Amino acid sequence: MRLTVTPSDTRLLIRGYAAGKLRIGDREITSSVVLSATLLHTDLVPQQPAELAEADLAPVFADQPEVVVIGWAGGQTFLPAAQRRWFLERGIGIEVMELGAACRTYNVLVADGRRVVAILFPR
Repeated sequence: MRLTVTPSDTRLLIRGYAAGKLRIGDREITSSVVLSATLLHTDLVPQQPAELAEADLAPVFADQPEVVVIGWAGGQTFLPAAQRRWFLERGIGIEVMELGAACRTYNVLVADGRRVVAILFPR
């Protein structure tokens, strides 16, 4: 699906998504990513949320977001309690949803000026 976004500044927004890929700005990405309004990390190794290790989240926690949106092309899933605890101990809200919903939610929150990080798994 293509998202129509008209950014008024240099914030990183998701321009589109489809099975196996994301379009962030002018880049097409086929791997898992960590994304905030100003940072894009394309070196995330896990390919699904349940594979996340606490060390994988260092760039997320360094950005000190209010909320983290996790999107997975595999559909709705839930994080194990141990993974949810990593966020709760730091006072960070967490939402896990289908990839398209996560992309749309991320863009809305960025446009609203919220401190949000998206962890996206397009495959």
